Amino acid sequence: MAATDFKDYYAILGVSKTASSEEIKQAFRKLARKYHPDVNPNNKQAEARFKEVSEAYEVISDPDKRKKYDQFGQYWKQAGEGFPSGGAGPDMGNFDFSQYGNFDEFINELLGRFGGATPRGGARQSHSRSYSYRTSPGTSTNFNSSFNNDFGFQDGSVGSTQDSEAAIALTFAEAFNGVKKRFSLGNETIDVNIPSGAKTGTRLRVRGKGQINPMTQQRGDLYLKVELQPHTFFQMEGDNLVCEVPITPDEATLGASIDVPTPDGSVNVKLPAGVRSGQSLRLRGKGWPLAKGGRGDQLVKVAIVPPKDLSQQEREYYEKIRAIRTYNPRSHLNQFRL
Repeated sequence: MAATDFKDYYAILGVSKTASSEEIKQAFRKLARKYHPDVNPNNKQAEARFKEVSEAYEVISDPDKRKKYDQFGQYWKQAGEGFPSGGAGPDMGNFDFSQYGNFDEFINELLGRFGGATPRGGARQSHSRSYSYRTSPGTSTNFNSSFNNDFGFQDGSVGSTQDSEAAIALTFAEAFNGVKKRFSLGNETIDVNIPSGAKTGTRLRVRGKGQINPMTQQRGDLYLKVELQPHTFFQMEGDNLVCEVPITPDEATLGASIDVPTPDGSVNVKLPAGVRSGQSLRLRGKGWPLAKGGRGDQLVKVAIVPPKDLSQQEREYYEKIRAIRTYNPRSHLNQFRL
């Protein structure tokens, strides 16, 4: 690679070399939204800028790649790669790499990082010192954004450099019943069947729809991470579907039979006499679809709600109850002292 081919990824994203991962992510999101092809249709200059921004982000958002880029500059991709005996490295003209054990040795001698490296076969005599450059599988964060009426992709991290991760927002009804979503990946439109029972944190794998490896032309997988949109009545707690139902003081005291909504419609629930506010009643098999089959439970949390507006007769009866009441729920508090 010639020196003129060097790309300053920090300058491309408009961040300093000491920028944190969060600062890098924020800068990338801002530029990606500005130059995304969906926002700039038929704009080749914006498309090229988007690819440049994406390339920069892919490198310096990954700790391992960023370390190599900071250390080796324009030769970061070749770091850690070996070369055949007598062969030449990529884009290096006819330079003989046979005297070096691997590309790291060449780079470190070129940059003077380690005071010279001993070539393979002892061809060079210099002030050599041993060193090691450890590489480990890193993660790649890619931005595949497609904005439509259904949902928008967000950036995410996955294990393989060709795999992509995106967030998909579902309503409770879509997640409970299952739904087919259609969206675009660049110039490609795909349909994804989301099975019933997805919930926040569920990761769905779409094979062969991730990033394309520019070297092998192999395509990774796309992982969709589900986010449930808030519901006005239902919530999720683990595998259980949860709701809160208000009851009156007399229903709590005497017990009652009330109707409670479930995903399948209302069911009649018997309240035991003396039920407390915050207590949960379990409706078995009325909750969320389970991956192994069947349904989870629905938990009905009771909230005792006193009336705000009383008729004259209601007020009189409450006053009579207060006058003859023998139960004191705070009697046990008299024993506490500091």
